[in-house]
Amino acid sequence: MAVKVLKPGLATTVQDLGRPGYYHIGIPLSGGMDRHALAAANLLVGNEAGAAVLEAVFMGPELEFTEDTIVAITGAELPPKLDGEPRETWTSFKVRRGQILSFDFLKQGARGYIAVAGGIDVPVVLGSRSTYALGALGGFKGRKLEAGDELPIGHAAATGKDGRSVARELRGQPAGMPTELRAMPGLYWHRITEAAGNGFFSDTWKVAPEADRIGYRFKGGKPLEFVPREPPFGAGSDPSNITDACYPYGSIQVPGGTEPIVLHRDAVSGGGYFMVGTVIAADMDLIGQLQPNTPVKFVKVDMKEALAARKSRSELLGRLHSALA
Repeated sequence: MAVKVLKPGLATTVQDLGRPGYYHIGIPLSGGMDRHALAAANLLVGNEAGAAVLEAVFMGPELEFTEDTIVAITGAELPPKLDGEPRETWTSFKVRRGQILSFDFLKQGARGYIAVAGGIDVPVVLGSRSTYALGALGGFKGRKLEAGDELPIGHAAATGKDGRSVARELRGQPAGMPTELRAMPGLYWHRITEAAGNGFFSDTWKVAPEADRIGYRFKGGKPLEFVPREPPFGAGSDPSNITDACYPYGSIQVPGGTEPIVLHRDAVSGGGYFMVGTVIAADMDLIGQLQPNTPVKFVKVDMKEALAARKSRSELLGRLHSALA
């Protein structure tokens, strides 16, 4: 079975839960930016949670199916249509051979996840089918989809059924405005003044247009004030520069002290900007669903609170598994 790409959408790629274990040699995690929604889409169609799906950004693709199957769309509110007839998101539905899946205009969120029973069966590269477009690695030919592509589909499990839905309380989507992103102060927190640190957490920021799989930039807050220093050799005169450091997933750079950038799934693994902190793992999915100009507040937490949030997010995924078992 194959899925034919009639229209690719804005930036549609094949993603699974990523390829951890290679960050130390410069290969990022990749994988879905909203991992919970990706897992939910797979579970709805009877796949393993980490099977490969399509991640569509802002605009959905147009797809033709060569065989009968089961499909589900989760994540952003990107309304699906089957041969022009509306279908529900977060609900599995049957697709017949020759039918065309398309999408209406985006209503909420940023990234939709399209799961097909059997999963997108592209080759596994370094343990994952995820696309890392900057490195032309994984996915379908290492790139976003193009018109005329034909995506192979794996063998579907017998557990796939149409009409299954995910309850709203199990979707893990952003709630309220401004969106709160919990963050822990980082190794270089001492480089900014106390007033700047307080302002970073009290200001309301907005998602900038430069927001993609590499990182999300935020604007609108007050510039950070740095503690005076003698620049270390090789760092240059910019107070936000450091000699070198490793960048964890979710780390917050502030080049020039003006606009924070949260590094996401396709970010580089190191460089020369200081990191004011790190967004906790439990909130990284939320970032993947933020549109430009969405208001955001960073909320200061400690390690105990971060671990509790990770446990809560894991329990939410566990309830999702149980509901769709």
